[in-house]
Amino acid sequence: MSAPQGPRVRTESASGVMTITLDSPHNRNALSDQLVRELHGGLAAAETDEDVRCTVLTHTGSTFCAGADLSEARSNTAEDPARERADQLVDLLRAIVATPKPVVGRIDGHVRAGGMGLVGACDVVLAGESSTYALTESRLGLAASVISLTVLTRVDPRAASRWFLTGATFDVTEAARIGLVTQAVGGTDELDEAVARVTDDFGACSPQGLRESKALVTHEVLEHIDAHRDRVADQSSRLFVSEEAREGMLAFKEKRAPRWVIG
Repeated sequence: MSAPQGPRVRTESASGVMTITLDSPHNRNALSDQLVRELHGGLAAAETDEDVRCTVLTHTGSTFCAGADLSEARSNTAEDPARERADQLVDLLRAIVATPKPVVGRIDGHVRAGGMGLVGACDVVLAGESSTYALTESRLGLAASVISLTVLTRVDPRAASRWFLTGATFDVTEAARIGLVTQAVGGTDELDEAVARVTDDFGACSPQGLRESKALVTHEVLEHIDAHRDRVADQSSRLFVSEEAREGMLAFKEKRAPRWVIG
């Protein structure tokens, strides 16, 4: 079945808040070329709009973001499609971190793989009780290479070892405990109230104060991204074309256990 036509990201501005909504539920808001391009556009629009004080990044459907769109064909002109895909994700994560206005993640669904990188890139993350999280790459013959740039700067090192290595799923309470999520809240109504409180707080701040304060808290993250982007992109592209990764992704598509599973 062909993908639905039309935008995969929606933007709306009101009361000093630019809401950017990932709106591609047919593929669980996967990071397709179109979605990435439109997300960059939303961030740029928020940055240049003088009436916008902050951005809220949210989603439709039961999944915030499932990571890369593995079904999407890459350009035939790319010498290394896997490396191009890795660089594309690095650029997106850096854009979220570097945009001078605060970005609030509003999460009310599942977060997997590359979606975890988006969460790590946000300045404040508010998440509902139905949200779940997993760095599934190790179960597919891959590693959470590129998204480590933003996730490892947020989470407790011991917790990072457990969740990066096992690929297991954890809940919002654990996500808040380890630092991936700023605040875990109840259902949708409570989540919306929590987001409104934070965006109202930003509305009380001066544009210059917000811009300069964000530069302080993101300085080391940006330095980390710039220093390590080639290393993790190289790892990502190398693993993506490996035999184990092909088996892992095929097993996932066929809904079976890969051949290396014990027991």
